[in-house]
Amino acid sequence: MELDRATSAASAPSAGRPHPLGAHPADGGTNFSVWSRTASQVDLLLFDDVDDSHPSRTIVLAPQGNRTSSFWHAFVPGVGSGQVYVWRVHGAFDPSAGLRHDPSALLLDPYGAAVVVPERYDRGAGCRAGRDPSTAMKSVVADLTAYDWEGDTPLGRPFSRTVIYELHVRGFTAHPNSGVERRLAGTYAGLVAKIPYLRSLGVTAVELMPVQAFDAQDAPPGLTNYWGYSPVSFFAPHAAYASTRDPIGALDEFRTMVKELHRAGIEVILDVVFNHTAEAGPGGPTFCWRGLDNRAYYLLDAADQSRYRDYTGCANTLNANHAVVRAMTIDALHHWVDHMHVDGFRFDLASIMSRDTDGTPLTNPPVVYQIESDPVLAGTKLIAEAWDGGGLYQLGSFVGERWRQWNGQFRDDIRRFVRGDPGTVQLLPNRVLASPDLFRGRPAEVEHSINFVACHDGFTLNDLVSYSRKHNEANGLHNTDGTDAEYSSSCGVEGPSDDPAVERLRSQQVRNLLAITLISMGVPMIGMGDEARRTQRGNNNAFCQDNETSWLDWELTERQADLRRFVRGLVDVRLALDMTQVRHGLTLEEFLARSVVEFHGVRLHQPDWSAHSHALALTIRSVIGTRMVHALLNAWQEPLDFELPPVVSPRLPWRRVVDTGLDAPDDVCALVSAPPVEGGTYRAAAHSVVLLSADLRE
Repeated sequence: MELDRATSAASAPSAGRPHPLGAHPADGGTNFSVWSRTASQVDLLLFDDVDDSHPSRTIVLAPQGNRTSSFWHAFVPGVGSGQVYVWRVHGAFDPSAGLRHDPSALLLDPYGAAVVVPERYDRGAGCRAGRDPSTAMKSVVADLTAYDWEGDTPLGRPFSRTVIYELHVRGFTAHPNSGVERRLAGTYAGLVAKIPYLRSLGVTAVELMPVQAFDAQDAPPGLTNYWGYSPVSFFAPHAAYASTRDPIGALDEFRTMVKELHRAGIEVILDVVFNHTAEAGPGGPTFCWRGLDNRAYYLLDAADQSRYRDYTGCANTLNANHAVVRAMTIDALHHWVDHMHVDGFRFDLASIMSRDTDGTPLTNPPVVYQIESDPVLAGTKLIAEAWDGGGLYQLGSFVGERWRQWNGQFRDDIRRFVRGDPGTVQLLPNRVLASPDLFRGRPAEVEHSINFVACHDGFTLNDLVSYSRKHNEANGLHNTDGTDAEYSSSCGVEGPSDDPAVERLRSQQVRNLLAITLISMGVPMIGMGDEARRTQRGNNNAFCQDNETSWLDWELTERQADLRRFVRGLVDVRLALDMTQVRHGLTLEEFLARSVVEFHGVRLHQPDWSAHSHALALTIRSVIGTRMVHALLNAWQEPLDFELPPVVSPRLPWRRVVDTGLDAPDDVCALVSAPPVEGGTYRAAAHSVVLLSADLRE
């Protein structure tokens, strides 16, 4: 081991230990360990400040004494929490790979618990040799034992009692009218200030869009990477979402946010990106993994290893089932559960984890099964986006028993039905009954489908009924980005309208989409601001719009108070119903077989499955026999009179719980106060959803 002259007065480092990976302060110093199979030498550079152009100390790790197998390590006395550092690696690229190695590249610690960004940070500098350290992100030593959790633990709520609210940490409070103190706007602390609002909606979990540290400059020129699907670390929280510039303070602010959400009874699910990184393709910047061991961390083209396989649309793909990458993924998940107390994860483009080290889809992918069977993760929520950008679509076939899945089929089929498309009535039974065509054999619980009609990706709920085509010109990509398959409708006028008839139809269609999402079997998810008709003005791919296009406009939450009340009423109704909340251990197929499920048209037991049909009614009796519900779904442009089935006992009435054809506050009622329905028929207004309920214990 060699030291530069700056270390002459400091205590000499010792060999240290290969485990654990990362930087861990203890015993008057810090143990550093990093993995690189192909490095010939590794340097540890320490900085007094993130903006410095020169390290205060350089520690050279020699192959003899500081290397165990492929692990490079050293214990440095006198170094503790808050120390800024990077790695520099020599000879890490295999010459056969065809990629030039830059020995001046400054590398983040792949296990670093904190990342700090200098004032002069420049993504482009990471693509060039001879990088000035003052332009590079750096890792920070963090003592993860120094936070007082005050007895906090993850909540462990079952999926049957879960209503998910997807939100963006910055976008939730960044708007000037959020009412949050300006220094807290767009931060973890700002989210804490709005917990009362989340409680007012009744949601039980927040799904946070990426909070793992990411490169905000990975965006079209002049714009910002707002969504955060561009990771530079899988362990560190994104420091820009903290109200403090202190990277250790960012860790604490994130943990305080989790603790306060738990105190409010709200779980925290992270949207995690274990499929690609911000390093992009061969011409992209070198931040970390490429500089350590390119062939281990990424899928490369077998014929030309200077080329990256791209199954993500982001120019590279993580080698998810390589032993080292698999271990990093598991260790990162452990970190977020053990040290950050999160309750679960939504895996972006999760089908990447089903690919072998050569990109071939696997029948039994090791990393997926390891996540599912890991004891530390046993109580966490696991949600897969069960497809990738390379055409691997695994909705319903994603392996494992515990994984829930974002149901893109629910989104598309419900959108098309509500819009009035022909041939969609026949799709409804599967979608509203937790998609048995996709999940019928999954054991233990019926809630394997995450039901949503709008999320961050695509139109907002308001724009789904206000635009017939995308308007992404502001993204600088000539409106070529974003999907064209939105199944949306402008309701007669493209964009904002002051026509009362158009506005009434839009309002009713929004409530129809929300009602179907929140009363269907499965796990409901709504997007940030959809309860207030947040608009992105037709932009359906606002990944680079860190501005009022994407932020929640809090004036809407007041203007749309009736819609917020409607959403809260739907959530309360859902959680009060006992249709799927009994512990039964049945597969979805068995559960539905034991329930009494009947389908009808406007006449009892005569459903119209034809292509021109736009209406369906269904009756369900709970497995435990305490309640019956009857739903009327009318996507036709005229009112329809539906015959009602008799309740088990003629003494018991049907009660009107939801009717989107009625004005507020009659559009939703609590189960205990819902008015009885007189007569043997019910008139469902044009474009409406009705839910009737009968308590068999009355």
